[in-house]
Amino acid sequence: MKMNVLGSSLTLALLTGSALAGTYTLSENIVGEGFYNSFNFEAIPDPTNGRVTYVDQATAQSLNLTYATTDTFIMRADDTTVLTSSDPGRNSVRIRSNNQYTTHVVVFDMQHMPEGCGNGYQAVWETDESNWPDGGEVDIVEGVNNVEPNQSTLHTSPNCSMPASTTQLGTAVYTDCDTTANGNAGCGVQLTEDYNSFGPGFNSIGGGWYAMERTDDYINVWFWERDDESAPVDATSGAGTIDTDNWGTPAANFPNTDCDLESHFDANNIIINLTFCETGGDWAGNSAVYAASGCPSDCVDYVDDNPTAFTNAYFEFSSINVYL
Repeated sequence: MKMNVLGSSLTLALLTGSALAGTYTLSENIVGEGFYNSFNFEAIPDPTNGRVTYVDQATAQSLNLTYATTDTFIMRADDTTVLTSSDPGRNSVRIRSNNQYTTHVVVFDMQHMPEGCGNGYQAVWETDESNWPDGGEVDIVEGVNNVEPNQSTLHTSPNCSMPASTTQLGTAVYTDCDTTANGNAGCGVQLTEDYNSFGPGFNSIGGGWYAMERTDDYINVWFWERDDESAPVDATSGAGTIDTDNWGTPAANFPNTDCDLESHFDANNIIINLTFCETGGDWAGNSAVYAASGCPSDCVDYVDDNPTAFTNAYFEFSSINVYL
């Protein structure tokens, strides 16, 4: 998620991992209604200039943009309102964890992610909004306009880059993580080993599990499809303890070879958001990117005129487990 600096007046808890090697202990098991206790709804102007209005929790619940059962949490976009050019953007949801994390593992059990044209920066990521980019950013799930596969990316302050070759399943796009380089593309890795890692492909298989491990030595991202028999049981079952040393080669590997991760990343929040058609040249709203995605019309007009196109623009989570 490329973003601009955004201040925060909230005082958030700092959770610092104490894991040795690859072993971690369950700290938070977030399920169903528990999302409302563990996250706050950010009714803020979109930092990426999207055609979106982020609403607060009460509004989201009254408009059915979020709801939960005992084992499911959903956040979605408005799919009923035709907008005029003078209207604010399409209503949607952006949530941020109440806690912040340094060394940790987080496992997302996702059944569904947003799909469709105009969906920009449907993202699951971590950052410190009050200290961006100096506090770092890890994009775990990110993409636009149904363009597969997923891309996992770091965005940092200067003097942080990744080696051209590392042990990972995915394919590096850029190696310079600095937000001032390459138009803030970051050092991204496309999950080319599995095109079901994003969008319609992901949803067609019933989703799966994303996991991210952050240490001062490396940041790793894994993805396992719902029916992947090789997926580690401790990750997929929400076990009380996990050992990432047994999880196999990550989809994306960001080592500290040419980046002091400890100084480039501070305590980060988990953020999940769905925006549309970033204007001002950002990724999904960029006319060339939008057209190359095979999407009709232009992005803003499409979002304004076609509410039913966003019926499938929703996240569905079975759980989020955080390990320290």
